[in-house]
Amino acid sequence: MDVISQGADSADAERARWWRQQKWRAFLALGSTYLIIVLATSFSFLALPSISDDFGVTLRAVGWVVITESLLIAALLLPLGGVADAIGRKRVLTAGMVVFGFGTLFTGLAPTFGLVIGARVVMALGSALIQSVATGMLAAAFPPEERGLAIGAQTTAVAVGSAVAPLVGGIALQVLAWNTLFLLLLVPVVASLLSVRSLIEPDLDGGGRRSAAGGRANARSFDHLGGLLSALTVVVLVLTINNPFALPWLSPGVLAGAAVAAGLLVAFIRRELSIDNPMLQLRLFAIPLFRNAVLVRVLGFIAATTNLLLIPVYLLSARDVSAGLAGLLISALALGMGISAQVSGRLYDRVGPRLPSVLGLVLQVGTAGTLAFATESTPLPVVAVVAFLAGVAMALWNVPNNSAMLAATPAASLGVGGAFTNVTRTVGSVIGQALATAVVAGVMAAKGFDIPLGELSDTAGAELAFISGWRVAYLIAAGLSAITLMAALRLPTGHVGVDRSVRATGRTGS
Repeated sequence: MDVISQGADSADAERARWWRQQKWRAFLALGSTYLIIVLATSFSFLALPSISDDFGVTLRAVGWVVITESLLIAALLLPLGGVADAIGRKRVLTAGMVVFGFGTLFTGLAPTFGLVIGARVVMALGSALIQSVATGMLAAAFPPEERGLAIGAQTTAVAVGSAVAPLVGGIALQVLAWNTLFLLLLVPVVASLLSVRSLIEPDLDGGGRRSAAGGRANARSFDHLGGLLSALTVVVLVLTINNPFALPWLSPGVLAGAAVAAGLLVAFIRRELSIDNPMLQLRLFAIPLFRNAVLVRVLGFIAATTNLLLIPVYLLSARDVSAGLAGLLISALALGMGISAQVSGRLYDRVGPRLPSVLGLVLQVGTAGTLAFATESTPLPVVAVVAFLAGVAMALWNVPNNSAMLAATPAASLGVGGAFTNVTRTVGSVIGQALATAVVAGVMAAKGFDIPLGELSDTAGAELAFISGWRVAYLIAAGLSAITLMAALRLPTGHVGVDRSVRATGRTGS
């Protein structure tokens, strides 16, 4: 009996050493990929006016530079997560970095607008490959009792990129051409690729974590039809919600898009429930933890996206502040997220998802309600403080929510599980953008101001019309946050491990 105990103690000690050596090395490499993606996304938005001027295209046409990217990433995340679980996550991540690098190079060298769009397609494919595995690999690199710490560190990396990118990009664009910005981005892309190749161990590949003894889960087959159906569902859904052609919401085109998306979703669900090895284990929704975490995530991002969309418009168009000052004020939101992510991650590891989620959503209700009553003369420091608190709120509920979803996902499916957390975020954000835009535009149009945002500060009465729409949008955001809070109260307290979650399904999952 003593020999058995000593053997078990030795195995535990070896496993603990493996965790200590691996987790921060993996985070350094994976964190660099998050920063690269945030930088590229921010640079793309900042470059839109310059691209429009260089190629003589309308702002609506140039919008496809970012619409194409978001559409492809949303469509490909889930299928690529399944591919990664089948063939190996490090392989997919490395391929993603290479493809992303080539897309960045092609974007910087593209001589025509059509080739810019083509290059952005390549970048989107690389970004989707990276995002489909990065979250799952990070979760696998940390022990289950430190999953909140891992996701908090990830959110902090994203927040740092979100704070730095607008400032760096804005300053660079004052002295450099927009395409040079993408060529310079190749330097951190190559550095990130080298860190991925050298710092991430094969133990995070394939079927998730490997024990210190080196055992690995069997490779999974990939559900090709399920991947195709999920991609088509997301493409049609995102296009319908995003409504890039500005069709009336009750027009035949929009209604047909909604019907097709619903039909594809039903077909995807039937497919996944009918096979033994589905791409997405839908029976995870039988676990209250997973089901409630998904609900909180989607509703939470619908509400929180109001900040990400309207605060920049409020500052640049309604208040007519300089781009540099706007970037500094907007960075307060990211700063709040970065600080809060560290606290909420550790809090999740100690007390579970309910307490930090509830605290974050209570604060989100408060910040949305406060911003609803901002005016064209509200002191900018007050706006910065509330934006900071809104960032704190977002990370408080987002980090434990993300961690809880991964805790309910079997280790062999962490690739598709991590991808699914990103899909739910994307869908929630798209709905939130469409909702906030429709509300503000609708209120302004009802008051007789159907004008470009750039004319807000120069048109008499337009600022007040915008503020009226802003108020309605934020009151809706506060109401949605309150509903999300009710869902968060159903999350569990205490540490929730993968094994407990898997047992709750009655099977081992995918």
